[in-house]
Amino acid sequence: MSIFDSLVGQSEVVGRLKGAVEAAKSGKSTQEMVHTWLFVGPAGSGRSNAAVAFAAALLCSDSGCGKCLDCQTVLAGTHIDVERFNPSGLSIKAEEVRELISRSAWSPSVGPWRIVIIEDADRLTETAANALLKTIEEPETHTLWLLCAPTLTDVSVTIRSRCRHLQLRTPSTLSVEEFLIKNTGVDSKNAAFAARVSQGHIGRARFIATNQGAQSRRREILSLIFSLKDISSCFKAAARLLDIAQEQAESENSERDSKQLQQLQDAYQGTGRGMISGGAKAIKDLEKEQKSSTTRAIRDNIDGALLDIASLYRDILLIQSGSQEILNIDFRQEITELAKASPAKRSIEQIEALLEARANLGRNSAPLSTLESLFCALK
Repeated sequence: MSIFDSLVGQSEVVGRLKGAVEAAKSGKSTQEMVHTWLFVGPAGSGRSNAAVAFAAALLCSDSGCGKCLDCQTVLAGTHIDVERFNPSGLSIKAEEVRELISRSAWSPSVGPWRIVIIEDADRLTETAANALLKTIEEPETHTLWLLCAPTLTDVSVTIRSRCRHLQLRTPSTLSVEEFLIKNTGVDSKNAAFAARVSQGHIGRARFIATNQGAQSRRREILSLIFSLKDISSCFKAAARLLDIAQEQAESENSERDSKQLQQLQDAYQGTGRGMISGGAKAIKDLEKEQKSSTTRAIRDNIDGALLDIASLYRDILLIQSGSQEILNIDFRQEITELAKASPAKRSIEQIEALLEARANLGRNSAPLSTLESLFCALK
């Protein structure tokens, strides 16, 4: 077993990471090991998993056995020398980066490195990026920075020019299917279905394969497309999709939010007037952070739903082109009927409308109005 086994279809990246681990442990000065890395790849390719695996391998006495205490604590996010920053809001603010920089200067407690992993580094504000730049230009000798982003251009040129780049790719459907069978215990039929409809997204494939609720939501979301008959139905479908995204975000976050609030109240010894000084402000800040996290979760859920809908129009276009190799075989009849009802040019326009809606959501447009406009364009 190796810590890198979780990186599906990334043999080239794994080879480079293993070479860097070997160079770091040899103590020799080589070009294979640097202090700042940038992991890029499409959503679901495993870029953050690659960064975590790299961190574990560097701290493991056996270069990433996957079984020792160091490996297990890094994977669990509890290793004292590894800080994994996953932004809960829509952006990474300068104050948050400055706090990371301050802690990154601490000496390692148990290992040779102090490692900071920033997921979604593309969310860095300009001020935050400038603050980080000063640190990675002259990093501490014992500190490693591992940044993750969808593409190189999503990170400012001044930062990416000072990083070692690693490009991950979307794994094949077969690779994802084999991974699910081996690591989740689902049967081959369920694994094949999840691998196919997730389109190479490891996280979504695992979630769909192991969660009946996710499969039901996916079916309901795709069914909305077949209900688009007039303006009224488009508006109803948009409202329902937003409701689904909100319900999913609340179900995922409610337990965590309640636990965080309870822990904070315990720390400040009660609620209301019984709290010690500073408690009210701390709770207000927490509620603000949780609200931002929920907003991001809703937008992420909508984005995932739009990807599913895009796969539907992809299938329609394939049918129109004479192919039968579609992703959503559980909707084959409905897809075939839509394919016969319009030309291929119309399907391309619908896919472009979906891409534009995703881009608008990325620019923080209002979700409901964006979805209403989109569904009217798809009608």
